[in-house]
Amino acid sequence: MNNTVNSYIDREKSWLTFNARVLQEANDENVPLLDRFRFLGIFSNNLDEFFRVRYAAIRRMSLETNETEKILGVPAEQLLKEITEIVIEQQSESLRILSEIEKKLEKENIFIINEKQITKEQEVFIHDYFIQKVSPAVVTIMLNDLDEFPLLKDTSGYLAVKLVMKSKKINPFASKEIQYAVVEIPNTINRFVVLPSNSEKQYIILLDDVIRCNLSYIFNIFDYESIAAHMIKITRDAQLEFDSDLSKSLMEKISNSVKERRVGEPVRFVYDQSIENDTLAFFLKGMGIDSSDSIIPGGRYHNRRDYMNFPNLGRYDLLYRENLPLPVPGLTLEGSILERIKKKDYLLYAPYQSFSYVIKFLREAALDPKVASIKITLYRLAKNSQIVSSLINAAKNGKKVTVQIELQARFDEESNISYSEQMQTEGIELIFGVKGLKVHSKICLIERLEEGKVKRYGFISTGNFNENSAKVYTDVTLFTSNNEILKDAAKIFDFFDVNYRVHRYKHLIVSPHYTRSRFNKLIDREILNAISGKDAFIKLKMNSISDFKMTDKLYEASKAGVKIQLIIRGICCLIPGVKGLSENIEAISIVDNYLEHSRIYIFGNAGDPEVYISSADFMTRNLDGRVEVTCPIYDPEIKQELIETFEIGWKANVKARIHSSDLLNRYRKNGDEKPFRAQQEMYNYYQNKLDVIAEKVQ
Repeated sequence: MNNTVNSYIDREKSWLTFNARVLQEANDENVPLLDRFRFLGIFSNNLDEFFRVRYAAIRRMSLETNETEKILGVPAEQLLKEITEIVIEQQSESLRILSEIEKKLEKENIFIINEKQITKEQEVFIHDYFIQKVSPAVVTIMLNDLDEFPLLKDTSGYLAVKLVMKSKKINPFASKEIQYAVVEIPNTINRFVVLPSNSEKQYIILLDDVIRCNLSYIFNIFDYESIAAHMIKITRDAQLEFDSDLSKSLMEKISNSVKERRVGEPVRFVYDQSIENDTLAFFLKGMGIDSSDSIIPGGRYHNRRDYMNFPNLGRYDLLYRENLPLPVPGLTLEGSILERIKKKDYLLYAPYQSFSYVIKFLREAALDPKVASIKITLYRLAKNSQIVSSLINAAKNGKKVTVQIELQARFDEESNISYSEQMQTEGIELIFGVKGLKVHSKICLIERLEEGKVKRYGFISTGNFNENSAKVYTDVTLFTSNNEILKDAAKIFDFFDVNYRVHRYKHLIVSPHYTRSRFNKLIDREILNAISGKDAFIKLKMNSISDFKMTDKLYEASKAGVKIQLIIRGICCLIPGVKGLSENIEAISIVDNYLEHSRIYIFGNAGDPEVYISSADFMTRNLDGRVEVTCPIYDPEIKQELIETFEIGWKANVKARIHSSDLLNRYRKNGDEKPFRAQQEMYNYYQNKLDVIAEKVQ
């Protein structure tokens, strides 16, 4: 199969190749067993979102226009078919991996059993557990006599139930020979039920099988001769549709749209391949699923995203060793953080270093009598967010708090609406972004009165201000009191307020107005340096590169002799290493225990490198369709630190895969060099910095 169109890798196939790297982690025998389960869960969760967003978008396109080949490079129907084929293959591989992990767990005395493998004692416990905990939450619907098939949610898994009734001669009251029903598996109860044990062996049963074990209890009013239950799962189009009612607020429109999403068109149907043909046909017809949808045979259990929360059973020997977040040298969680930032810039690299400094910054600003105002952008927030708590605390202390919150952060809309209502109630001024643009920038600005003048402090980040994701996402945050940078940050908040006025920025690079042109100029300078025989290189670390124009610009730089190193976790539409096109470009992806999320851009500048951190990837939406912020790093120590951390990532030869046109996810090998696992070496790098400081103090 040809995976390239002109000089690019297809975006959707590149994304599926990224998810295959996640599956590789689940398959890696060097990954602790329980963490292998976690990667299976991540793989499944990623796939759910892919179908809800990307597959759904292509399907929509195929129904709306005949010009899909011009847009996609191939007819949409062909691409959808190819995606389904790839996913079926990946699903089959994931089932094989799941079976292998379960067998290895048995050697560790951990057994995942089904309802046919339980003992009498376990059966008593399961029945009691079902009556007490599960039964009140179970929704069961008989389907045969309904005028309309019930709406099945794509956030839940279901058991498709077939009851074969006893003959009418035996039971004259039976209305049908076969009755169909659907049982929703409650997602408010832990999917994995730990069974009591009197030995060293530990037993787990899935909630699905707890329900299967109690089908006779659920359907005891029916006189049936046999009953069968097979799991099914549906995925719906997650596109938000907004009405044009001018009397409704944006919050109302998004809230209504999120509700409408629940009835979005089905785009994928996954079923237990052992289901009987008549049962499958009944459900496909009832749900209106046809050949234009992705119909995928699977195993006995779906919604494997739940494996992200598989119980640890106290077996920490089967998990990655936890590296405790390190302190940032020079910053304090005890005294005033603002006084430290006043003297110099600091960089926080989470999760290697503690995200607590961000919370400390806001907590201090909330209480400091000299702080007059706090402005911040919010995109994705933690459950029970300490960020929001700190901002409410500030408002209660009389600070003017302004929050730009993105209501259209995909799949976080309901959470963000709830937080918005909470903050509005507490007197916080909310800004709901710019019409037609998502606000994806990660900035905070406070103004403090010092000796009769306004002094600015703030932070700019590559990641969301979310204390939960900061434990697993790698992101960098710059704390600064540099007035030139923060004056530009203030202009961004002015733009949110009065967005017909386009500001000029002296230091920050801001989408959608300047990012593309500024990056083009930075690349052009490297091209000129290469042509002039000067040292010319570009080192970029990001999540994705899918913008064709930026890809072409990097090709142009490669042809001119610029050495380009790319660390791209996810989508990579650029093809590296092609003679005459990209022979000076190398590209790798690191997939490991943490999610690589930081965006760091380094340009050689003839021996005086320029370093930037950014909220933007090289994707069209980030460059042209969102408000994004790229921040220059001026502090020489921090600049060097970011260069060194990039080099640590580039040396990876354990968890690094090579981006290539054949999409084979080959592991990168560095000859005879020792194994180099970049994420662990990054932690060691920051630990060594602390050790050096400690030695100097002694």
